[in-house]
Amino acid sequence: MSLAQRERRALVETMLEVGPAAPTLCGTWTAHDLAAHLVVRERRPDASLGILVKPLAGYLDSVQAKIAQRPFTELAELVRTGPPLWSPLRPVDAIANLTEMFVHHEDLRRAEPGWEPRQLAAEDEARLWKTLRQMARAAYRKAPVAVVLATPDGARITAHKADGPGVVLLTAPPSELVLHAFGRDEVRIETSGDEADVRAVLASDRSI
Repeated sequence: MSLAQRERRALVETMLEVGPAAPTLCGTWTAHDLAAHLVVRERRPDASLGILVKPLAGYLDSVQAKIAQRPFTELAELVRTGPPLWSPLRPVDAIANLTEMFVHHEDLRRAEPGWEPRQLAAEDEARLWKTLRQMARAAYRKAPVAVVLATPDGARITAHKADGPGVVLLTAPPSELVLHAFGRDEVRIETSGDEADVRAVLASDRSI
């Protein structure tokens, strides 16, 4: 079973545990809203285009609002079963849904008081590191200074280059760095660099 599939199952378990009204790290979305988002993404390609194409965002919102009227347990089951046979996401589920399921699982976990990072297996951290290498530059493209991502064992990624001398080093396990790259602030990372540069990088827009 792929990491994406395991995170999907864990995400649904957490959804059902915290309940439909539970908060998430996705703005004002509840667990119910998050479930509706995932169903739209995997089962309504006509609407999910609005995630990337701004002129279609209104249509996406209307479709998601309608789907969110369905029972929470029904939506959770649709998330659990994953992309349907006809979905273009199904053949690439292990790749296309890896960060989607992992990040949104943590969106639920870390919206709860007293959260602690999970201890992931070394092979899972390695898979997330590989993914991070592919998307780090896009995530930190708006950083005002150079950004380097590092793991505790010394692996490094230059996520952003800048003309000035400032460099900010972010050190954490790949799982924490992935979450930070996706714009989450509820993370455990060590920072190094000029204090003002660090603040600027942490406050930068990391949307992809």
